[in-house]
Amino acid sequence: METRLLKMFCMVADSGSLVKAAGKLHLTPSAVSHGIKALEVDLGCRIFERAGKKMLLNQAGEQLLAQVRPPLMALDAAADSIKRLARLGKTRLRIGAAATACGYILPGVIRELKKANANLELQVESGNTPEMLELVRMNKVDLAIGVAPESHPGLEEHPLFRDELMFTMAPSHPWASGRSISREELHQQPIILTQHSSQTAQLITRFFHDLKIVPSTIMEIASVEAIKELVKLNLGVSVLAPWTAEKEVLRGTLKMRPLGAKPLTRHWVVLSLAGRQLNAEEITFCRLCRNHATGMRLDRRDVPGLKD
Repeated sequence: METRLLKMFCMVADSGSLVKAAGKLHLTPSAVSHGIKALEVDLGCRIFERAGKKMLLNQAGEQLLAQVRPPLMALDAAADSIKRLARLGKTRLRIGAAATACGYILPGVIRELKKANANLELQVESGNTPEMLELVRMNKVDLAIGVAPESHPGLEEHPLFRDELMFTMAPSHPWASGRSISREELHQQPIILTQHSSQTAQLITRFFHDLKIVPSTIMEIASVEAIKELVKLNLGVSVLAPWTAEKEVLRGTLKMRPLGAKPLTRHWVVLSLAGRQLNAEEITFCRLCRNHATGMRLDRRDVPGLKD
C-alpha cells in the first residue's frame, strides 16, 4: 500500500467528504476519488460506503484506519523532526576516544567546539583502540582518537601528534637520580602499565622484548590516574607520556626519565572510515586536537629539569 494513498484515505475518513478532503490535500475531488478506488483495488474490498456526497467508513475501513493512523503519525513526526533539525542547523558529532584522550585532550577541544557551534550535539564513547576501531567500522562513532594501530583496514588516518613514552617513578626511587639502569634492575623492577590490549601496552611490551628483558612483575591498571597514585607510593615504575603527568612532575611528586637513548614514540591519530569525506565539524575537531597538542609536553625536551 502506498503511503500517499493511505494519507488520502485518512483525510477522507476524517472529513467524510471527497470535496473537503481534496481541498485540504490541494487535489481535485476526481484525483482523490481515483486514489480511494486504487486503494480499494489493492486491498480487494471496499472501505467506504457512499451516501450521496458523504463518505462513510465501513467495518473494513474502520479497521484499516485504526491500524494505519499510528504509523502515519509517526512518519509525520519524524519528518517534522528532521525539518526542525535542518532549520536549527543542528549537527551531530560522535567521537570514540581512548580513556587518556578523554581525560586530557577532549575537555579543551570540546569546549572550543561548543564555542564555534552551540547547536552541535556531541556523543563520546570511551574504550581501548580495538573497540574504538570497531565502532567506527560499524558506524557507531564518526571519529576515533587514539594511538595509531599497526593495521586498520577500511579506515583512514588523520595525523595529530607524536609523543614519547618515558619511565615515571616516585622522587625517592633510585632511578630518579638519573644514573644508569642495569639490565638486572630492569628485569627485577615491578612495572605498572595500562591494560595489555591497549596500543601503548603493546608498544612497551615490544620495547622490553627487543631488549630481551622480561620484567619480573607487571601490574595492569586501566586508569592512568590510578597508575600515578601507585607510582607515588613507590609500588612500581610506570611508562607514561609527559603530558599525562605534567602536574605531578611540576609539583615534584613524580619524576620522569627516558627509556633509553632512542626514544619510544607513539603516533596519535584520528581514524575515520576510508573514502568518507569529513564534514566541517569533523575537520574542525581534528584541527582543534592538533592545536591542543601544541601546548602539551610531548617528549623529553619538555620535561622540566631533565637534561637531554
